[in-house]
Amino acid sequence: MNLASTVSPGSISIPLGSIRRPVSRSYVFWKSVPAGSRFPLLRPRVCKSSRTPEKLHLKAHPPMAAATTAKGEPKLVVFGSEEELSESLAEYVSRLSEKFVEERGAFTLVLSGGSLIKTLRKLMEPPYLCSTKWSRWHVFWVDERVVPKDHPDSNYKLAYDAFLSKVPILPGNVCAINDSLSAEAAAEDYETGLRQLVKSEVVALSSESCFPKFDLILLGMGPDGH
Repeated sequence: MNLASTVSPGSISIPLGSIRRPVSRSYVFWKSVPAGSRFPLLRPRVCKSSRTPEKLHLKAHPPMAAATTAKGEPKLVVFGSEEELSESLAEYVSRLSEKFVEERGAFTLVLSGGSLIKTLRKLMEPPYLCSTKWSRWHVFWVDERVVPKDHPDSNYKLAYDAFLSKVPILPGNVCAINDSLSAEAAAEDYETGLRQLVKSEVVALSSESCFPKFDLILLGMGPDGH
């Protein structure tokens, strides 16, 4: 069973891992510090599900390489409670934000849905609420359902209600899927927006692959294993 709460494709990463046995009453994420790890994301694709509304998934070209430590080995960090994970995640995100804002003048964060958003709650509390340079943040989505932004199934609505509306991130820096378009047109529109942000150097570009690199990508896994 794959179990991971966060993954970062920038120069500091939290890679996905694989765990073969159940973990009870523990919260897990992989954490490592490689140099030049990347997530080659550019071309969105549309996925359909018979159980849930359509989703837009952003497809990697080629598949993302597993991030590792300087010695080539991932580091597994296990927390005894979700509260401990939330506190550690806030400190980690804050540190990355400070690092990339200082280096590039911007911090790019990619979110998924589910319980992950709740885990970001410590960023809305002191000292992070006042110390974080929110105006330099740019937020993206790993995937999104093709529903209106105010629909209960919208990943945007989940993130907005629980996190984005409670911190001073500039509205223009929140790159949501255009819900007024068809799934295919929305995918094309999102790709166009990413290309423009790469040209303006808001989103970094890998010198090796020429694909975009985001500073931090956060992924979660629910109780049903996806």
